[in-house]
Amino acid sequence: MAKKQRKSKNSFFQFLNDNSIKVILGVVASSSFAIAFGQEKISQWVSLSSSTDSACLNQFYRDVPPYLMRESLKKDSYSLCFNGFNVEYSGVSKTPLWVAEALTPARLSKKIPREDSFHEEERVSAKHRATLADYRGSGYDRGHMAPNADMPTKAAQFDSFSLANMVPQAPKNNQQVWRELEEATRAIVTKQKQDVYVITGPVFAGKKLKTIGNGVIVPTAVYKAVYMPKTGAIGAYYAPNDNSLKVRIVSVCYLEEQLGINLFPQLTEEQKRNTYRLPLTAKAVKANQKIEYSNWDAESQCAEDVSKENLQALQRQFKFASSGSTSPAAGSAMDSATQDTIVKQLIDALLQYILQLLK
Repeated sequence: MAKKQRKSKNSFFQFLNDNSIKVILGVVASSSFAIAFGQEKISQWVSLSSSTDSACLNQFYRDVPPYLMRESLKKDSYSLCFNGFNVEYSGVSKTPLWVAEALTPARLSKKIPREDSFHEEERVSAKHRATLADYRGSGYDRGHMAPNADMPTKAAQFDSFSLANMVPQAPKNNQQVWRELEEATRAIVTKQKQDVYVITGPVFAGKKLKTIGNGVIVPTAVYKAVYMPKTGAIGAYYAPNDNSLKVRIVSVCYLEEQLGINLFPQLTEEQKRNTYRLPLTAKAVKANQKIEYSNWDAESQCAEDVSKENLQALQRQFKFASSGSTSPAAGSAMDSATQDTIVKQLIDALLQYILQLLK
């Protein structure tokens, strides 16, 4: 028995001697393959991060998204990156909580003819999703938060017709008041040649809220907060969601208190208390006339500061938000399951490569 084992060992060492060059070459070559394979996989994630980083975070002033301060708002929420705008969507209200855009002269110089393409947002779970049937016969318009006329490309225009970018809006509010405010905002950009960061969304005030369809909550008001870094002008439009044609200009702090959202975490409380005389129509915007200062809001409760860690976590959600995301608050990094899969693929590739060389 001992002789048989010794013979087996000798055969094994003889095999190694005969194939030593192949073994060494196999290990070196397969190691190089593994490194290349791993780099390719990792680069896919780096590429996703960098490309989405540019497309998504650039829609926020200094790359920082609005932050939900109330825990109740975070329930069933989705961070969605679109072409030309971003959305924090609520599966509870089945509407956006806020929609963010960065408007620039270059962006608005591109005119895309309107093509309606209202559609349901498939990245949102079916139970949280607003549907076309919800709005049918409701008496409310499908009101864009990021308007179609802001969109510089066909892809962005199509995305703007997602129901994740819509709220049930009173017809006169949508077709007259809101249209004029959207035109006024664009006029600031195009006539005064300055960038404007815009956060638009619904207000849900009161304990008893109306719904349409299968639970889509009707806002009591709609808002549009704007900030112009070039001049420091800031403020917000606030319009009741009815046919009254009323609108007023308020401070960002006033809005934050109503919403439970820190709309511009990168700005100071002093900045957000300032209110400027925002134009109500495009005609009111003059090319060489700065928007006048109005008042300083000393009464409203501004949103509290958000920690750097929490803001970075939210940034990661938008960095990695993708068209394939179907779960609330999309993941922010390569998950363990993906890492395990890549490791297994590397090991299998190594073994197969060595076996081929030793044949």
